[in-house]
Amino acid sequence: MKEKLPPYLTTEKAVGETPLVALERLRTEAHISSDIPLAYAGRLDPMASGKLLILVGDMCKVQEQYHSLDKEYEFEILLDVHSDTSDVLGIITSDRKIEVLDEDTIREIAHALQGEITLPYPHYSSKTVRGKPLHTWTLEKRLSEIEVPMKKSKIHKLTYLGKTVIMGDALYKNVMEKIESIPPVTDERKALGADFRREDVRAAWKSLHEANSHTKFQILKFRCIASSGTYMRSLAEVIGDRLGTKALAYSIHRTKIGKYMPLIRGFGFWIKSY
Repeated sequence: MKEKLPPYLTTEKAVGETPLVALERLRTEAHISSDIPLAYAGRLDPMASGKLLILVGDMCKVQEQYHSLDKEYEFEILLDVHSDTSDVLGIITSDRKIEVLDEDTIREIAHALQGEITLPYPHYSSKTVRGKPLHTWTLEKRLSEIEVPMKKSKIHKLTYLGKTVIMGDALYKNVMEKIESIPPVTDERKALGADFRREDVRAAWKSLHEANSHTKFQILKFRCIASSGTYMRSLAEVIGDRLGTKALAYSIHRTKIGKYMPLIRGFGFWIKSY
């Protein structure tokens, strides 16, 4: 008798994997027959890692019931660097402004961002506008023809975890490893431009590195519990803006999926987590 599968499973998506690749890897590792439907509930960007909820069998038919789950992330933001994708997989520009950060100010900004918030969808995202993904409008240079949609979210909790400093040489090496973690994509329909525009992305990071190989860059780390669909990429840019500079999401790692019950004064608990 075959062992009965649970209604859902979780797997850890790696940086560079697509959710579909992570799903099929789980199918192989768990020896799940190709006849059994699997579906992921909640995407993760190529540069993001962490927990992915996989629905099994008949649960795939009620996938929409899992679209409103809260998420917890640990994410890092790189200061003084802007990207058109809001993460490292984009065309970057440098905006060197900050010398010394007051960590009490960072904590105050994090606290102020808790609660209801409206964030713009990243231009390079799958949000559909007039029947076409936002990233397609961006690649076609037709953003002026539409109004970029906004996402109403709730930040249940945003906690500042600390700061690290990285030299330009190490930053460039780490970013290149992230960028090259994605297998080559030759079908333009399956990437944001030809192969995620990586030729231009590499060139932009190389230019930054050549001018700043011995420069110190600051990276801030946060933990965030938020409602479904909240982009950490957008939140990273908002935090940078409130600090008076540009910022991008240097890393994003999803740690929990479920239902979170917020209480008063920043306290709360998970009713259910997967």
